[in-house]
Amino acid sequence: MDNKEQQIFYLLKKYFGFNTFKGQQKEVILSLLDGNDSFVLMPTGGGKSLCYQLPAMLLDGTAIIISPLIALMKNQVDSMRGFSTDSGVAHFLNSSLNKTEIAQVKSDILGGKTKLLYVAPESLTKEDNVEFLKKFKISFFAVDEAHCISEWGHDFRPEYRRIRPIINEIGRAPLMALTATATPKVQHDIQKNLDMLDAEVFKSSFRRHNLYYEVRPKIKASKEIIRYIKNNTGKSGIIYCLSRKKVEELAEMLVVNDIKALPYHAGMDSATRSRNQDMFLHEEVDVIVATIAFGMGIDKPDVRFVIHYNIPKSLEGYYQETGRAGRDGGEGKCITFYSYDDIQKLEKFMQNKPVNEQEIGKQLLFETVSYAESSVCRVKQLLNYFGEEMEEDCGNCDNCLNPKPKFEGKEDILTILNTIVRVKERFKAEHIVNILVGKKTDEIATYKHEQLEEFGSGNEENARHWKAVIRQMLIHQFIEKEIVNYGLLKLTDGGREFLKNPVSIMLTKDHNFEDGSEERDSGFGGGSATDTVLFSMLKDLRKSIAKKLNLPPFVIFSDPSLQDMAIQYPITMNELTMVSGVGQGKAHKYGKEFIELIQKHVEENEIERPQDFIVKSVVNKSTNKVFIIKNIDKKMPLDEICNATGLEMPELLDEIEAIVNSCTRLNINYYIDSILDEDAVEDIYLYFKEDAETDSLEEAMEELGDSGYSEEEVRMIRVKFISEMGN
Repeated sequence: MDNKEQQIFYLLKKYFGFNTFKGQQKEVILSLLDGNDSFVLMPTGGGKSLCYQLPAMLLDGTAIIISPLIALMKNQVDSMRGFSTDSGVAHFLNSSLNKTEIAQVKSDILGGKTKLLYVAPESLTKEDNVEFLKKFKISFFAVDEAHCISEWGHDFRPEYRRIRPIINEIGRAPLMALTATATPKVQHDIQKNLDMLDAEVFKSSFRRHNLYYEVRPKIKASKEIIRYIKNNTGKSGIIYCLSRKKVEELAEMLVVNDIKALPYHAGMDSATRSRNQDMFLHEEVDVIVATIAFGMGIDKPDVRFVIHYNIPKSLEGYYQETGRAGRDGGEGKCITFYSYDDIQKLEKFMQNKPVNEQEIGKQLLFETVSYAESSVCRVKQLLNYFGEEMEEDCGNCDNCLNPKPKFEGKEDILTILNTIVRVKERFKAEHIVNILVGKKTDEIATYKHEQLEEFGSGNEENARHWKAVIRQMLIHQFIEKEIVNYGLLKLTDGGREFLKNPVSIMLTKDHNFEDGSEERDSGFGGGSATDTVLFSMLKDLRKSIAKKLNLPPFVIFSDPSLQDMAIQYPITMNELTMVSGVGQGKAHKYGKEFIELIQKHVEENEIERPQDFIVKSVVNKSTNKVFIIKNIDKKMPLDEICNATGLEMPELLDEIEAIVNSCTRLNINYYIDSILDEDAVEDIYLYFKEDAETDSLEEAMEELGDSGYSEEEVRMIRVKFISEMGN
């Protein structure tokens, strides 16, 4: 062991109390001590911080750590001060400091006391700070959370793009970029922007053996979450929601059900946010319900579960958020509720963004949908996304523990490879799928691809099937996505070899979360699935009632509602109202025959019903429902109701649909007539009356989308139809 190694092992023990390094920490530190630039990719819990904290203590001068969050800086500075007897050893410089505090920071740095100075990228760009940084010796620069540099990263921040020019102005020193999550595309982006393409690259495996991954259909998610937490009393967990409103609602529901929980989101004042975060860290509460504003740099090792109430916008964000579970190597459950409605909401939020951002957002969202709907080993998919191969399945995710059926994939793979070659490897997955199923889009027409012999050659299967095959071809490395023009499908050497010498290969059927037959457990990680016999009987009953009333069956009860009945076995009106999508109005209007059928089925088959799990509901303090009903009665335009309630139009339609589905009749004809002509209204209405087999919005848009109708217009006519026909 040479002198440098002896020194770093001595400091490792002296300051941090460890006898050995984790993973590649030693190699990273030695490279920095040799004056090299380095790119460090380590998963959450892999020990990134030590890679710059330890060498900062050893080298002359002060290390500049560029970090995105004030809370993260404070956490790290407190941690470093705990290792040293001198409180001046680490400081941060950001907008939270007053003039006296800033003067103290500068005095300690110029006095040679400070080994680490944490700065926000915004602070780094201020001219007086740049001039100050020129006055003392800088040992090295470290850019933490470096994925923020890339527009393809999950937390892009434009100010990160200015770091390299400012470092050049201050003066050259070794540069380290660190991140817990980066695809090959993002890694290239970071290195290019920081002018460090020649840097030494240290990539640790993304595999976290202790994490269990599961994606579940979003049916009665709040109830399922409460059930899970009650079955894991005293364990720490984080629940992520998309909106601040849902964070508040869910946190309140948990508290009402005797769970120690607090909300956390960017709309709260900073003092409340800090207090709630500290209470979670100090174990005064068990659960934090949060938007993605929570978690970056939070060093709590014993988070036992991370639940996503909404699917995230990108797999990078998802991986980093789930990575906060089990950082101590203990149990870590990562459970996600998936509904295509959430994807459509995320797509809606993108509509007002610049075209470039929309394109990136759609690509990232496509990856997320692929992950959720795929039935391949979850860990294998995640590692593949981050450019890492894994031979064996993990054996510890929902897809491994409950495998879906397999099918022979040789011909399908050949079809896709030939199509990609035919279009000269210049198109993304969605375009290839559109060619195969014969869907005429603007892009197909532009390139005259409807003239290809491959156009429509795969129309015996649906688009979902072909997307599943493409996903598995990526994992088997027959194809890859180009890094520079991200998303363009290219053949790999393995793909070319397969074209020459095709062999038998078994692929797995995907999940279909829109399908009422999707299996669903009554509790996490096992339990009773849907009673398929009862489900079939309920569908027959629904069909006969619908025929009598001359209504489409989905107007009576939706497939997800019947599925939930075949799990919960409700035998009273009150129990029926606890079923997904069944309000009191619908229960009393249509429910009698259903609960009689269920009771008879339970008695004849001696079925033990699941023990009743009563979730206390929160008294709805919101006046939205009453306000909406009153003002629709007054014929107030829906966009004005949006302005008055602070809701976006998709959110208002969510509220209106909930009101109508509970069997309350609403007449929004006055508004529909102001935005659509009579022929358009009749066209959409007839689809729901005569063609629709379910009330699925996705199916409706596939059928009606080519006519130029927007999703909001179709939803409004669906409300009109269900209100008039069902209520």
